[in-house]
Amino acid sequence: MKKLTVFTPTFNRAYCLHVCYESLKSQTNKKFIWLIIDDGSTDNTEELVKTWKKEDVIEISYIKQDNQGMHGAHNTAYEQIDTELNVCIDSDDCMPFDAVEKILEFWEKHGSDQVSGMIGLDSFKNGEIIGTKMPASIKKSTLFDLYNKHDVKGDKKLVYRSELTKKYPYPIFENEKYVGLAYKYHKLDEEYPMLLMNEILCVVEYLPDGSSLNMLKQYRVNPKGFAFYRKELMKLPFVDMKFKYRQAIHYVSSSLISKNKDFIKESPFKLLTFFATPLGLILYFLIMSRTKTRLN
Repeated sequence: MKKLTVFTPTFNRAYCLHVCYESLKSQTNKKFIWLIIDDGSTDNTEELVKTWKKEDVIEISYIKQDNQGMHGAHNTAYEQIDTELNVCIDSDDCMPFDAVEKILEFWEKHGSDQVSGMIGLDSFKNGEIIGTKMPASIKKSTLFDLYNKHDVKGDKKLVYRSELTKKYPYPIFENEKYVGLAYKYHKLDEEYPMLLMNEILCVVEYLPDGSSLNMLKQYRVNPKGFAFYRKELMKLPFVDMKFKYRQAIHYVSSSLISKNKDFIKESPFKLLTFFATPLGLILYFLIMSRTKTRLN
């Protein structure tokens, strides 16, 4: 019984998906399933995957769906996964040759039902760690505390227990393609900490068509998804008022973009949202002005 699913959401990434495939083929431990969620690609992704399945080097499961955005692809993945652990490797990323082996060995030694999974490192192609390593003095932390209390920086790779990631599905908003993936991670933070693993599990390349490089546009075209995400962040029980206020500012701006006049009434912190409205209005105008040219 395989313990790990590596899942990859992809949309028109046939031109780079082979890099991810080659890295998975080279794994020293092949006791994993590669689950590809094709989020409505119109290129030759499906044909490529068929040829890879015929090679029969690693176990591949392929699902094609109508385009729903990254969070919709994650929803589908979590519904399908039946291994104990899962990790998302994006279509423009790859894994070091021993990453699967390190994940399974680490979990065999330290894993339990008292943690939600483990946090590993991301690196650039030259081997440079993205951001900072995690403190050697601690063995467990929630993802939120890792960044906000332990001052860790940069993207990290998350390996979760699959029974937990099936919880808290991302909402799908009509005509929108984005909800912050960290919504689920923060909800899981409320249940368990994560093990810290200072090993590189993913090699990252930020491509021009990646969502992380198009965030202002995402704000403009997915306001309901962003408003939902900011409301959920305001509800977190382990954050201070300063953090909630920042989320309220973003919630106001996204609500204005979506033309939701009831945003104060719908806010979990109505008074805080009222006082955040002036700065939210400024952020709204900033987003609208900076994205006007890009969208036209």
